[in-house]
Parts: sequence; C-alpha cells; structure tokens
Amino acid sequence: MSQVAAVRGDVRRAIGREAVREAGAGDPGWLRARREEAWEVYAATPLPSTRSEEWRYTDVAKLLPLDGLEPAGGGAVRGAALPDPLRRAMAQDRESAGRVVEVDGRVVSVELDDSLAAQGVVLSSLRQAARRGVGDIEALLATRAVPASDGKFSALNAALWSDGVFLYIPRGVRVEQTIRLSRWVSRPGTATFTRILIVAEEHSRLSFVDEILSPDFDSATLACTVAELFSRGGAQVQYVSLQRMGRGGVHLANQRTLAERDSTLDTLNVALGGTVGRVDLNARLLGPGANSDMLGLYFGDANQHFDFNTSQDHVAPNAHSDLLYKGALDGRARGVFRGIIRVHEGAQGTDAYQTNRNLILSDEAIATSLPNLEIEADDVRCSHGATVGQLDAEALFYLMSRGLGREQAERLVVLGFLGEVLSRLPLGGVVEKVTRAIEAKLGHV
Repeated sequence: MSQVAAVRGDVRRAIGREAVREAGAGDPGWLRARREEAWEVYAATPLPSTRSEEWRYTDVAKLLPLDGLEPAGGGAVRGAALPDPLRRAMAQDRESAGRVVEVDGRVVSVELDDSLAAQGVVLSSLRQAARRGVGDIEALLATRAVPASDGKFSALNAALWSDGVFLYIPRGVRVEQTIRLSRWVSRPGTATFTRILIVAEEHSRLSFVDEILSPDFDSATLACTVAELFSRGGAQVQYVSLQRMGRGGVHLANQRTLAERDSTLDTLNVALGGTVGRVDLNARLLGPGANSDMLGLYFGDANQHFDFNTSQDHVAPNAHSDLLYKGALDGRARGVFRGIIRVHEGAQGTDAYQTNRNLILSDEAIATSLPNLEIEADDVRCSHGATVGQLDAEALFYLMSRGLGREQAERLVVLGFLGEVLSRLPLGGVVEKVTRAIEAKLGHV
C-alpha cells in the first residue's frame, strides 16, 4: 500500500469513528460500546464483491459509492411540516392503531391508540426506548437477530443507526388494526441508517407496515434498514416493507424473523422504486409448529436493479415455511432472486416451499433465479422452483377478443400476475396502494 493510500485510509477511519461518537451521543454506555464494536467489525470486513455467491449479480462497488456518502445528520425538527408526497401517501392509508413518522432517519412523531397503551403496548422511537432502558432492548438489539458480525452493512448500521422503531406487544394482546411506519428521505448524497425492533409476546397479534419514500435524486442516496422481529409462542405477526423511493435511491434492507413454538411470522416485501434495492431476509423457525409465509413482489423498469437474498432456516421439527416471490421487469431492469431452504439436523417433519416467478416485458430486461435446498433430515417435504417467461399470448388474445386494446390487455395480465402475491396478505390499504403504484408504472411503460 502506498503512503498516500495509507493516509487516506487513516483519515476515513478517523472520520468514521467520529461519526460513531456523534451517532452515540447521549446513549447509555452499553449502546456506545456496542456501536464502537460494530465499527471495528465494519472496518475489518471487506466490501462484498461479485466473487461472493450472495453478491454475484450486484456490484456494490459500482452501484453504491460509500466513500462519497455523508451521514444524513441530525434529521428533521419535530413539528416541521411534512413533505406533501409523504402526507399524500399517509392519507391513502386506512385507519391505524398507531403510526410512527420518520424523516431523514429521525422519528418526528409517534401516535398510539390509548386503549392499546393502557394494555401495555409500547410504540416508541428506538433511540428513546434504548436510552430509557425499556424492556429487553439491551438483550435483543443487534444481538440474536442481526448482530454486527452478520456482514459489512449490518456492522455499519449497528455502528451508525440514528433512530428507528421499537414495538412491544404484551402477552395475549391482539392489535386488530395495522401499526404503520411512514418514512421520508430527502437529502441527496447521504446515507441514512435506521432499525426496527418488534417483540410480540405469547399469543399476541399485530400487523406492521413499513413504507419508505423519497423524491428523485441526482446522486446515489442510501437508506439502510435493519429489521429484527421476534414472535414468541403462539404469537401472530405480519410485517410488510413497501419500498417506493425515487430514482437515485439505494435501499438496503436486512430482515431477520425469529418464530418460536406455534407462532406465525409472515413477511411481504414490495419493491417498486429506487434505482437499486437489496433485501436480505432470513426466517428462522425455532420451535415446533412455527410458521412463516414469505411473500415478495417487485416491478422494475428503466435501469432499476432489485436483488433478493432469502433463506428459510428450519431449526426445529414440524415447522412450516412457504415462499412466493413474483416480479415483472421492463426496460433494462434486472431482477435477482437467490433463495435457500436449510433443514437443520433433527428438524424432522419440516414442510417448506420456495417459488420465484418472473415476467419479462422487454428484450433487455434480465431475471436471474437461483433457488436451492440444503437438507440434513430425512423426514421432510421440501420443494423449490423458478420460472422466467414473457406475457401469456393466449391471455392477451382472450382479453383483446373481448374488446380491450393491447395496452389495456397487457396491464391486466401484469396486474393479475403480481396480484397473486397481494391476495396472500390482504392488509388494509396495502393492496390498494400497491395496485395504484403498479398502474402508475404501467402507464409509463
């Protein structure tokens, strides 16, 4: 290494440590120490490259210039007027049991139904909850689910996260209406790091929708999110991530779900916006009777690049998981799906499925699908499959024979293709919002 390169490296490390200290200002000692440890892991971990199987088709060195990004900083001031696009998106939602609003990585408002608060439900800024020492935050935050050792970006998030959401549902409490997180990123050329920590105690129930939006950017702008989701025995949890960033947005999401005995932890990832989207999702089935439905929907056009890296880890016997990811790609868009079902030794009676289907709408769009199985038990039912195809000519002919023009017929076929995913998790307002967003994209195709 040249002397100049060494000096530049020392400067970057010094700037990074200063950013860690700024991010941890006001934190309790255990959290500051955890941030420092995470930064050391980040500095010692090489950037993922295309030599790695999990990053073979997403070259982050080209797509995301980390050296050119600045932390988003202090975020928005409480009480400031929310951007109109964010307000419009929030107005489209149905009634909610609670809502958190986050702007540029900082929570600006939290609302929770009084009756739920009286039952012990906690909905809070994660930063504030950590400072107050609420519940099991110290034991769970960046430890069991997504520790810094999980990878380069997990470590960077653990070191620099500015805020996020903490949601705690006590034993037996059933939250009938959706709790929502509405996020807005406004500052081009910045990096925003946030986290979500959800704990659902025994026999509780909740649904949570995380929506992120932004304007179009002239330069790469990173939103990096870690979601750690725990469902205790018999709990039922639904988690939805709805990514609708503008062009230039880079969305990196690391999600881990831990489902204990007889609990259900379902996820839905929707990717419609941004220039680059990457989701790393690991579902761990930790107890007999645990269940996880893993759903995904993506629609890319122009030069959008979506990469989904999923794993279904069956640790306990007699658990069930079912993955269905469907994508439509137009223009020069690229979709990558990589999934693995792991059946650990002793996980007899596993019932696991994995399906990825892609619809190609142009000659330049590319879909890559890599499903896999890794089985260490002999009494299991597992299957995986993938398809890549074009618009169904017979379906188009049928619709056009009923008087529809070709453009109308193509829209209906695409909506029907993607709609199967939404029908599996019909949360209030989500289906309508996603359908409108897909129709808007089809209008520009």
